[in-house]
Amino acid sequence: MKTIDYIPTSKIERATKLVQTGAKVGVNYLKYYGEKMVNSDLTRDKLNEDNAEDIYDGLKSLKGSALKVAQMLSMDKSFLPQAYVEKFSLSQFSVPPLSAPLVLKTFKSNLGKTPYEIFDKFNATSVNAASIGQVHLAVKNGKKLAVKIQYPGVANSISSDLALVKPIAIRMFNLQGKDSDKYFKEVEDKLIEETNYILELEQSQAVVAACNQIENLTFPNYYPEYSSEKIITMDWMTGVHLSEFKNNDPAVANKLGQALWDFYMYQIHILKKVHADPHPGNFLVNENKELVALDFGCMKTIPNEFYIPYFELIDPKVINDPKIFSDKLFELEILRKDDTAEEVTYFTQMFHDLLSLFTMPFQEETFDFSNEVFFENIAKLGERFANDTNLKKMNGNRGSKHFIYMNRTFFGLYNLMFDLKAKIVVSQYTKYKA
Repeated sequence: MKTIDYIPTSKIERATKLVQTGAKVGVNYLKYYGEKMVNSDLTRDKLNEDNAEDIYDGLKSLKGSALKVAQMLSMDKSFLPQAYVEKFSLSQFSVPPLSAPLVLKTFKSNLGKTPYEIFDKFNATSVNAASIGQVHLAVKNGKKLAVKIQYPGVANSISSDLALVKPIAIRMFNLQGKDSDKYFKEVEDKLIEETNYILELEQSQAVVAACNQIENLTFPNYYPEYSSEKIITMDWMTGVHLSEFKNNDPAVANKLGQALWDFYMYQIHILKKVHADPHPGNFLVNENKELVALDFGCMKTIPNEFYIPYFELIDPKVINDPKIFSDKLFELEILRKDDTAEEVTYFTQMFHDLLSLFTMPFQEETFDFSNEVFFENIAKLGERFANDTNLKKMNGNRGSKHFIYMNRTFFGLYNLMFDLKAKIVVSQYTKYKA
């Protein structure tokens, strides 16, 4: 794979790149509508493929928060055209890496030494490059280590990147007024946290200590002496990425799925803090068919005032009691005091339909995540809202800011469980409830 010798870091350079990408997308639309005039049966599939290709090509050269947004979008398989999901999924663990000279420069500026002075062996060629950093193989005292190096300029460009993306997001989600700022601030704060590898090291060690008793789940050890704000060193873990894991044994699928489910339920209900980045690139399956959890840069703290009403909505008695349900929607800021009667009626019905479907796994002792009908219904619901013209006319500022990463967590978890085709004991989550 071709390496990168330079990453645009200034606001002007990054804005220029995004404008160039937008221009390519505009040309794709003109081409599509021109061909549509000749062939009325033409679908949007080719347009989606062209746009996904051009957008991804533009973002991967910028790396950082711009590419992280693509990674987040790739998890919403039910709400995004397949072409975007397939292309943006590459951002999880397959993007052009930094060149060797840039790697050595990063080491020197952060740890005061080259990696060859720190480790017995160091491979300057990255084995895994993603949105914020890339991973190298090293050896110290006979032990294989994974050394993650952050891309230069990533932390400093987050605010300006999001400022460029903000107008597009406001139009896409029909956000109105200053109330929308809380959502962008939540994303910005989380992305800034992800660029602090000292914080990630502390979070990683805390998660390992708290969750290492969960069956069929394992973690790397971390090494503060070989880490800094831009470099983090851990054990080299062998295995197959969850997205590439091929399995025909239901027992193995159920074993891995149960470990994944228990891992998340323990975090959410006991730690009140969750690994809010459940994409396949953050999990391996080792030779013992155990789940290996990696990368704890994105940890979401769940405040009690959100946790309580959020999980009360799992209870069918709450969902199906109009008064209690309405109270919870106001408590979670889904309904607003300045809503019109039409908006209250619309969003009450909308979230009743959403929650009735999304909470189905919690209504049974066991749930089979290979159930294609369940996921088809999620896709149909997404399509219904995407095509609803009434929704586009209403204030899109809906829900507490905490929904962003909690919903991302459950979307990602459900998709991983579906990919595994796991049947698990869902009721086991109750033993983790505080």
